Amino acid sequence: MKVVLQRVNSANVKIDNTIISEIQTGVVLLWGIKKGDTVRDADVLIKKIVNLRIFSDSSGKMNKSIQEISGQILLVSQFTLLANTSKGNRPSFIEAEDPINAEHLLSYVSKELTTYAKVAEGKFGAYMNISLENDGPVTIILESENGQLKL
Repeated sequence: MKVVLQRVNSANVKIDNTIISEIQTGVVLLWGIKKGDTVRDADVLIKKIVNLRIFSDSSGKMNKSIQEISGQILLVSQFTLLANTSKGNRPSFIEAEDPINAEHLLSYVSKELTTYAKVAEGKFGAYMNISLENDGPVTIILESENGQLKL
């Protein structure tokens, strides 16, 4: 499982030029699910994400979590994070999870994240346009495998 986290001042998802979801201060999570990923992989990433101290305190140091600032989360499915580009110039997505299983697992992620912050979502499987104002910029890549964080 792979997640690209971006700290943002604001972000939204559009489909056909219509905003379907948006957030203010918080994080955008581009979430890729590969074959064999489990709830345990999701749980380890959720725990890490909601406890990451990536927001500024009164001294301007990154010392607060999304929970501490009452931040928001925009969760977007992103199977292209699993692209294999080792052969040729056309990416292979063979490692990405089957859409039915991936959607089920992403729904679990969304439900769990709502216990920590307000969650807005993209539309699974849809062609979306994501707009965001990256704050910092702060961009972090997180991965889990077999229920453990990967370094």
